[in-house]
Amino acid sequence: MAIADGRTIPFTGPEAVDVAVLETFDYTGPEQEIVTETREFSPVCPYSGLPDFATLRVVYVPGERCIELKSLKYYVTSYRSVGIFQEHATAKIAEDLYGVLRPRRLTVTTVYNTRGGFDTTCTVTLPGGA
Repeated sequence: MAIADGRTIPFTGPEAVDVAVLETFDYTGPEQEIVTETREFSPVCPYSGLPDFATLRVVYVPGERCIELKSLKYYVTSYRSVGIFQEHATAKIAEDLYGVLRPRRLTVTTVYNTRGGFDTTCTVTLPGGA
């Protein structure tokens, strides 16, 4: 899709997100909450192709698996040329991580930089609820 004057920066769709890079390792310790965060999450607006900069926060209580952080970096980086709505990006990350981790609880929050005068925060918790 193009902006009003017909210009847009090329981007790919959500199918370009590389879920296959996500790796996990065994976890057998006590129940704990794990928090990992980056201020370098930057998918692109599906209308203009311009970056949407955000802080991405992943909070989970592991079942039998933990996420390997280098693989999470590669996964997050694969969004850099992906045109995706902010709400859909948050949901996809939560669903992808839940699928590989099968944690007791997982919450993904994205806090997007101000754009057009609006601040946007999206949060998905799986399994459903709080």
